[in-house]
Amino acid sequence: MGYQQYGISPQLVERIKLKMKNPAMKERVKGLLDGITKQDLQNGPKVQRLVKSIGSQLHEKFTPTEEEQIVRFVLSQRIDPNNTFHLIKLWGMFR
Repeated sequence: MGYQQYGISPQLVERIKLKMKNPAMKERVKGLLDGITKQDLQNGPKVQRLVKSIGSQLHEKFTPTEEEQIVRFVLSQRIDPNNTFHLIKLWGMFR
């Protein structure tokens, strides 16, 4: 799995996936990500703020190391939220 190469634990991913199955939590996270651009997802400080905000919404307390690993993962993926192929690729990583 791609995220494991960045040191992100499978247990953390599973916990977040489980929480994202709750429709209310999913809508809150979608609201935070509404309007995000490719440039936003290549801006380290902005991604770090997003990770903290999403962690707060999901009631997840990330360690500084986990936070940094997630930020590095997002930056290295060069995600374009308007490109369906990129979104399918991400979905496949976390199935």
